[in-house]
Amino acid sequence: MNIRLSEAPSKTASPVPDPVLFGFDGPSGRILGRGPARRIAAGSAATLETRVAAALAGAAPDEMIGGALPFDREAGDCLWQCRRSDAPASGGAAPQGLPLPDWRLTAEPAARDYAGAVARALGIMAEEAGSRDALEKIVLARTLLVESTAPIPVEALMARLHADRSVTAFRVALPAGPEHPQGRALCGATPELLVEKRGRRIASHPLAGSARRLADAAADRAAAQALSGSAKDHREHALVVESILDILAPYCRELGCPEGTCITSTRSMWHLGTRIEGRLKDEDTPSVVLASALHPTPAVCGVPMARAAGFIKALEPVARDFYAGAVGWCDASGDGAWHVAIRCAEISGRRARLYAGAGIVPGSDPMAEAAETGAKFGALLAALGLPQDAALQGVPCNGET
Repeated sequence: MNIRLSEAPSKTASPVPDPVLFGFDGPSGRILGRGPARRIAAGSAATLETRVAAALAGAAPDEMIGGALPFDREAGDCLWQCRRSDAPASGGAAPQGLPLPDWRLTAEPAARDYAGAVARALGIMAEEAGSRDALEKIVLARTLLVESTAPIPVEALMARLHADRSVTAFRVALPAGPEHPQGRALCGATPELLVEKRGRRIASHPLAGSARRLADAAADRAAAQALSGSAKDHREHALVVESILDILAPYCRELGCPEGTCITSTRSMWHLGTRIEGRLKDEDTPSVVLASALHPTPAVCGVPMARAAGFIKALEPVARDFYAGAVGWCDASGDGAWHVAIRCAEISGRRARLYAGAGIVPGSDPMAEAAETGAKFGALLAALGLPQDAALQGVPCNGET
C-alpha cells in the first residue's frame, strides 16, 4: 500500500480521500486514522517505549499513533502517526463485492493434522508434568487461505464485520513488500480487550475458554452452561488472568477483578471473561507501552511464554506475523485502547489468510480443539459470504453458498 504523505488538491478534480491507516469500531467507540501520515520506524518490543516517546514528544493534540504489534516480540511492528478523522471509512458508499463470486479454500493445516499437533503438545505436557519450567498451556493456531477470482473488497468486509456490536471491528494498513507489492490490510472482529487507558484508569478483559454458539436456543444455553462448569476451561482462563495481573501490578496503585469471571459472548462464540480494572501510578504511561508489556498473553501463547512460543514455531506450519499480537491506538496524551489481534484475516488483493487458535491444557481433546478453531473462523467466513462450516471440511470449495 503506497501511503501518500502530502499532495496539493487538484483544481479540476474532486479530492481523493487520504487512505485509511487504521480503524476501530466497537464497545469502546469509533476511531479512524487517515493520512497524510508517517510510519514510525519499525522495531522490536524492546525499543517501542523509546520510539513512541519520541513520536509523541512533538505530536499535535489531534495526532495519534495506531497500528499493529506482531506476535513475535523480536519482529518489527507497524505503527502509523496521523490525525484522527471523523469521516466514514467508505465515504458513505454502499459496500459492494461480497459475497465472493468464486473462491477456493485451503486449510493449513487441515483439521486432522491440527489435531495431531494438539496431541503432540499434550504428550509434551505429560512428559514434563511436575518438572521445573514444565509446559502448562500452549495455544496452537491454524489458518485458512481463501483465494478468489476477484479482489476482496476491504470496505465491504468491514461493513459486514461492524454488524456484531459485541466485538471491535478493526483494520490496519500493513506496508508493501516483495510478496505484497500492492500492500495488505489486517482486518478482523476481536472480542478481547488487551488494555484500555483513560487518564489513570486502565482496564483489560481477557477471554480464555470458549464454546461455539448454536442456532437452537436450548442447545445454545446448554453450551454456555457447560462452559461455565468446565474445570478445564476455568484452569485455562485462570492462567491468563493471573499473568495479566502480575504484569500490570508494577504499573498500578490499585488493581483487581471486581466482577469476577463471567460468561460473555459474540454472535458466534461463548467465552469465559474476567474484567480487570486498575489505577496507574504514572498517568503519563502510554497505552501502547502497556499493550506491549502485556502481549502475547497466555490467551494466545501459553505458559511459560518463552517455551510455548518456541513450540508454536515448531508445531505451526504458517508464521503468525501480526495474528495474536495487538492492534490499537494511542493519542497524544497516552490514552487509547489495544485489542488482541484474533478473529482476523490478512487481506491482499484476491487472497485472504484467516487465523484461529485454541488453548491446549491437560485434559484437552484434540478433535474438539480442531472444532473450536473451525468455529472461530465463523465470523470472518460469514463476513466474506462463505459457508461457516468450510473450516471444518478443509477442502477446495466453489462459490455456491
